[in-house]
Amino acid sequence: MAAYQVQPSSNLLFRQLFEKDSSTYTYLLADLSLPEKPAVLIDPVQTTVDRDVSIINDLGVKLLYAMNTHVHADHVTGTGLLKTKLPGVKSLISKASGAKADVFVNPGDTIQFGTFSLEVRATPGHTKGCVTYVTAEGLNQPHPRMAFTGDALLVRGCGRTDFQGGDALELYRSVHSQIFSLPKDTLLYPAHDYKGHTVTTVGEELLYNPRLTKDQDGFKKIMDNLNLAYPKMIDIAVPANMVCGIQDPVAASAV
Repeated sequence: MAAYQVQPSSNLLFRQLFEKDSSTYTYLLADLSLPEKPAVLIDPVQTTVDRDVSIINDLGVKLLYAMNTHVHADHVTGTGLLKTKLPGVKSLISKASGAKADVFVNPGDTIQFGTFSLEVRATPGHTKGCVTYVTAEGLNQPHPRMAFTGDALLVRGCGRTDFQGGDALELYRSVHSQIFSLPKDTLLYPAHDYKGHTVTTVGEELLYNPRLTKDQDGFKKIMDNLNLAYPKMIDIAVPANMVCGIQDPVAASAV
């Protein structure tokens, strides 16, 4: 579990959780102002589902949605397994991902949990179905705002663009139009970090991101020459995540 926690609203419960093998962050948000404490869980990992369920039960929150920012290639999502352990939970992903889920979202949609909500912003480029979830504006909403950027924007970096429909120029435009257009104090929470960072801001990344501070041509040149190794889990993770982990017995047997 990451040590960094914020209290952007006295009624918002926020937890940042970490899975070490894939360096994945999972985020739990809940509205404490209501008796049932409605909650969402962003980017759960299958191997840490028992941890997540324990935390959810300990805190007494009611999980509404287990949701992904995109179809991950480095781990199997925990959404399907969570559904078997917490009845009533719905899996959620962008319609553009082409994956299977209970709920599909499109750009501009709103995901409600109690008095809080997350706006869906399309941020393709790492994969064609990437989205960023952004907390709403308003007096009783988190301030500064919070954005859960998946792999589109990492702390001082970004996701690769060489598979799963990736496109460097599309990613550049997505980040600049949909994330960097947010207020500079907006807190940015990525799906992964490999150097111990837990959070950044729009203002920081506008100044210090070594890739996205370049112009489009400079960014594309960097991305085209990363020469990264083939993800070791991709052949297992992507087919499984296209059915949101273990969506149902039929889907599971087909993976």
